[in-house]
Amino acid sequence: MFTGSMVAIVTPMLTGVGPDTKIDSPALENLLEFHIEQGTDAIVAVGTTGESATLTEEEHCIVIKQIVDIVNGRIPVIAGTGANSTIEAISLTKCAKEVGADACLLVTPYYNKPTQEGLYLHYKAVAETIDIPQILYNVPSRTACDMLPDTIVRLSTIKNIIGVKEATADLARVKQIRNGAGADFLLLTGDDETTKDFILEGGDGVISVTANVAPRAMHEMCMLALSGDIDGASNLDDMLKDLHKELFVESNPIPVKWVLHKLGFIQAGIRLPMTWMSESAELKLLDAMKQAGVI
Repeated sequence: MFTGSMVAIVTPMLTGVGPDTKIDSPALENLLEFHIEQGTDAIVAVGTTGESATLTEEEHCIVIKQIVDIVNGRIPVIAGTGANSTIEAISLTKCAKEVGADACLLVTPYYNKPTQEGLYLHYKAVAETIDIPQILYNVPSRTACDMLPDTIVRLSTIKNIIGVKEATADLARVKQIRNGAGADFLLLTGDDETTKDFILEGGDGVISVTANVAPRAMHEMCMLALSGDIDGASNLDDMLKDLHKELFVESNPIPVKWVLHKLGFIQAGIRLPMTWMSESAELKLLDAMKQAGVI
């Protein structure tokens, strides 16, 4: 159900940079229709790229519900519901289940730096409280907390923990987790630059930033890699490689929101402490967009 190219979708906002920039619901609906038409395999709502850190808990639930309602079962919806407070993660995950999300994505608790045992007990508590498929999310570059393969394997024995988004770009972990967790445990990457190789090593897909602006190419590249077509996947990946890189020229989601605004999909809105992209980064992104065939 959750394979291929899954977009970590932005949360469109009205023009402005401030602490409470308003969410642009019509633009979100247009983006969702675009992704469905372009072949995106699943929508990931209110993750890092969706500015989860600056949405209120109420807004978080509203956006997930809107996405579920608009998608209306046409492709899966995975709701970002992680937090560094276990009780908050439980609350967000409960909300996602109530509004009809197909699964939840829970980032490792950030800032408070739990031990591996703390990570195990955190995820166990959420999984045992809310009966919905749950995907672990390991991104130590943002959280200062690395969930090790042994802990992921240990958590894989809990029935509704179905997979992991492993965003370290360490390809050796693919086989480590696969060997320990088994063939049915979902292995997703969160690193666009290494997606092709991650899938060829035995992974199932990507939760992607690049897919926001090149959804068809990301879907096709993933399908080719999943089928074992190394040359076909490599050709598409070469076309996208600069986009993978330059979408992180400043902190995500600053560059991807700028690109989507440039393409006419969203207004120039973002929430503090994120700011609008600096002019000095624009030329690199424009070149990458041209190489990827986006413009």
